[in-house]
Amino acid sequence: MRSLRYERPADPAAAVAVVHDTPGAVFLAGGTNLVDHLKLGVATPDLLVDVSHLPLDTVEETADGGIRVGTNVRNSDLAAHPHVRSNYPMLSRALLAGASPQLRNLATTGGNLLQRTRCSYFRDVTTACNKREPGTGCSALGGYTRYHAVLGASEHCVATHPSDMAVALLALDAEVLVLGPDGERAVAVEDFYRPPGDTPERDTVLERDELVVGVRIPPPHTPLSTYRKVRDRASYAFALVSVAAEMTVADGTITGCRLAFGGVAHGPWRAHRAEAALLGQPPTESVFASAADAELAEATPLDGNAYKIPLLRRTVVATLRELDERRGRGESA
Repeated sequence: MRSLRYERPADPAAAVAVVHDTPGAVFLAGGTNLVDHLKLGVATPDLLVDVSHLPLDTVEETADGGIRVGTNVRNSDLAAHPHVRSNYPMLSRALLAGASPQLRNLATTGGNLLQRTRCSYFRDVTTACNKREPGTGCSALGGYTRYHAVLGASEHCVATHPSDMAVALLALDAEVLVLGPDGERAVAVEDFYRPPGDTPERDTVLERDELVVGVRIPPPHTPLSTYRKVRDRASYAFALVSVAAEMTVADGTITGCRLAFGGVAHGPWRAHRAEAALLGQPPTESVFASAADAELAEATPLDGNAYKIPLLRRTVVATLRELDERRGRGESA
């Protein structure tokens, strides 16, 4: 058994200072991911800096009509928040698709963004894993890859990011608010996750002593949005593929759309090519399918996960069809 220390700082700045001054320190929030890694031996910190009690647990409307979500807002509370349900249904549905009710009651906004891959090789300390131990190799290559990446992977890592919430936040053009020794900065969700490249051990652009203090989401373009998740079992499983989408149509033409995918890359994947292919087109299934094909043209499947490409294509079509049908019925959320 490894011994470790525990501290409970009084405010965010103090928490950042402790981690900055202690090389073996890590932040602890809900603990739904970190505690697992402590048990498995994947994480071996010397000091846990508990930030779960800090007053960063509110959802506030901003002057521009958006919202700011504190890092300690629980997933279940954010999903049920009236403003989120009415104006950001994509986000509410993504949160409700994640984990079990018990975990959602404990998991936090910041912790959800920072959860690490569920790749079985990453979680098994007896196997080689460049993400867990740089330079040892990637056991997934040539191994079991049913859940692994088809977009944006590298020869050093083919793991996927498990968050549902992050996919919706990416489609909503959200920003992650980060506090470090030099003050606070904002990072777009699209820039927050690092591609694996040759340094897959670094999941995000965060420095070790930077604390996520919240998320800022701009005003919604349209409340007509959704999140669709395909998984092995509906009760409790990570995404095989998922799609966060919103679409606006005027005079029979798509005038705006935002799409993001989950379960297929190192982080949530913004579908810029698909978005470009949809703009100016009629909302038809053939257009939806062509847009999906445009995004998937550079997909690189492995032996065990080629099924994800047609599955994601069908999911994109079904998600956009759902939005168009709801628009036709005059639904607003």
